[in-house]
Amino acid sequence: MSRRRQDKTWPPKVLKARDTPSLADYIKSDKCKNVVLMLGAGVSTAAGIPDFRSPKTGLYANLARLKLPYPEAVFDISFFRKNPVPFYNLAHELYPGKFRPTLSHSFVRLLNEKKLLLKCFTQNIDTLERLAGVPDDKIIEAHGSFATQRCIECKTEYDGELMKKHVEEKKIARCDRCKGLIKPDIVFFGEPLPSSFINSIPVLEEADLLIIMGTSLTVHPFAALADLVSHDKCPRALINLDKVGDLGHRPDDVLLLGRCDHVVLDLCKELGWEDRLRALWAETELETERGEGGGGADGQENKEEDEEEKEREEDEQVQTEIDALTAAVAESLKIASPPAEKSPEEDTSESPEGQSPPPESTQEKL
Repeated sequence: MSRRRQDKTWPPKVLKARDTPSLADYIKSDKCKNVVLMLGAGVSTAAGIPDFRSPKTGLYANLARLKLPYPEAVFDISFFRKNPVPFYNLAHELYPGKFRPTLSHSFVRLLNEKKLLLKCFTQNIDTLERLAGVPDDKIIEAHGSFATQRCIECKTEYDGELMKKHVEEKKIARCDRCKGLIKPDIVFFGEPLPSSFINSIPVLEEADLLIIMGTSLTVHPFAALADLVSHDKCPRALINLDKVGDLGHRPDDVLLLGRCDHVVLDLCKELGWEDRLRALWAETELETERGEGGGGADGQENKEEDEEEKEREEDEQVQTEIDALTAAVAESLKIASPPAEKSPEEDTSESPEGQSPPPESTQEKL
């Protein structure tokens, strides 16, 4: 189950309460007709795609092998012009077709199927929203994606199959017209954001629910979208490992903290949509998974159970350490306290030497 934290200093205005059941009730009500989503890298990490900024595991932290002057250079247009090889090597690893959409991506499609999805703003470049079956006109790829590509000089579009072939072979693609470098339509540092993103910002005023999933809300102007929905009429739901931004400061902010897929599954159970969610997710099974017998909802369930078991073990370990520390503190206080006066009838056989010292690990912590 996901961890939930809500600011209870004031009552909600739109929702009955700031929790999963109340959010589900609202989604099923007549008041909720236009849902906007904001997706970040945390939605795709369950698919095996690293996020960008996590220490040790993030994409930037693992780019030393590309011998870059600085990690962000792989997405710097000036550096790309001089040396496109590192980006093509990275693209070889991240190119669409190797990764399967997650339950969270299928949830976006399910919202569209229920005629609730207004727009899905995504920071991700992996195209997994498209692969999950979300219509193109509902997706706003704020930072571009691998879906299309063009020459960086004359802007002529380039064939997708040819691009895929070049990336697979780690060969640099060049424009047939001007011999300029070909780059996927990913927004690099030094390039403007897509006009589709700028032109779609006004739809946030129409939203009556904003769901923010798997993002740190540190990259602007994308992060600013969360502040553009109505304070009084639009609840905001954060599905993320940690609290981010100013989420939790509005009366109808709901903080559902945990792994995106776990929280989405909990929410769909409350909505009565679990079976349909799993059916949509099953449709995304990759051909390689079918051949190896590793796909299907059972595979995802096993993966989720393994992750939940790991979480339980970690929680138990933390609780064990807390219990040991508590016992050590109690024992220390007992030793430090002056002995109470005893009547002649009381047993005085126990001496300080006979008291057990706290465990070695807790002594170090104390």
